[in-house]
Amino acid sequence: MTGPTARRRPLGTRRNGQPRRRLHVAGRARREDRAAGRSLRSGRMFIPSALTILALCAGLTAVRSADTGQVDMAMGLLVVAAVLDGLDGRVARLMDATTRIGAEIDSLADAVNFGVAPALIVYATILRDNVGVRQDIGWVLVLIFCAAIILRLARFNTLLDDDAAPGYTKDFFVGVPAPMAALIALLPVGLMQHFGDGWWTSTGAVGAWMVFTALLAVSRVPTLSIKTARVRPSALAGLLIVVAAAAALLMTFPYLLMTLVVAAYLIHIPFAWRMQRWVASRPEHWEAPARDRRIQRRDERRAAGGPLRRTVPRKPTAARLGLRRPSAPAHIQDAHPYDVED
Repeated sequence: MTGPTARRRPLGTRRNGQPRRRLHVAGRARREDRAAGRSLRSGRMFIPSALTILALCAGLTAVRSADTGQVDMAMGLLVVAAVLDGLDGRVARLMDATTRIGAEIDSLADAVNFGVAPALIVYATILRDNVGVRQDIGWVLVLIFCAAIILRLARFNTLLDDDAAPGYTKDFFVGVPAPMAALIALLPVGLMQHFGDGWWTSTGAVGAWMVFTALLAVSRVPTLSIKTARVRPSALAGLLIVVAAAAALLMTFPYLLMTLVVAAYLIHIPFAWRMQRWVASRPEHWEAPARDRRIQRRDERRAAGGPLRRTVPRKPTAARLGLRRPSAPAHIQDAHPYDVED
């Protein structure tokens, strides 16, 4: 019915008189916020995974470069892969974008970058030039090293899920980490690039070295973790000098720097084993900070009369620099303070 006498239906109702469905503004806003949050989280998750994929591409390209004779390019790409591998996890934690799939991708990339790629670079650079049985032995060495690195990464992933492990275990790795094992395995290539051919490029020496590195990777020898290392303020100046010297060697003699780093790392293993053995035998220090454990070891050596580092008492800055306060002439020092003329 139409016309001036027609009844108008109330606001908020349908033609049949049923109330209209109201839009819940607050609920819609919450849904939009959740959608925006999912989009933002997806963007955050993309960046760490992209870094991991870039590291994987760098490692595979390093193998291709070594196969075409570009050894320096191959070594540089492996360094890039190692840097990206160290960044992806930190970026994921900073951006709160850690996921299970990201951890799995990172493990697979580590297996390629630090297991397959270094072994193939050694094979393409040194071992492939052999003929007959020696070439077959070289390929067997490649397989042994790759299998050892994969086993080492698998054990590392299982240890991460062990919530019952004591606190001190965070300061040590079980075995040599995969990136360091790759660097150690590539030492014959670095020696060849710096010094040329020699006994270090023979099949026997390279084979023994790769087997030794594989055993270090799968062993239970404790090694120090750099992630939990702390630098004392008194050692900061010396450490900066070491960093400057390492940067100079990296620009001028990179393979010599590689040799020194590998030698220093191998030398530190007995000390790390001794430290881990000490703390493992003292459950009361399992959860103590590393600094407190170091003080306790020093006190025990002092009590037992063992060797201690000679501690030099700290001197004031002026005395340490060989300076002294300016003094007045002798005749003024001997005079009475009231005898000095104004």
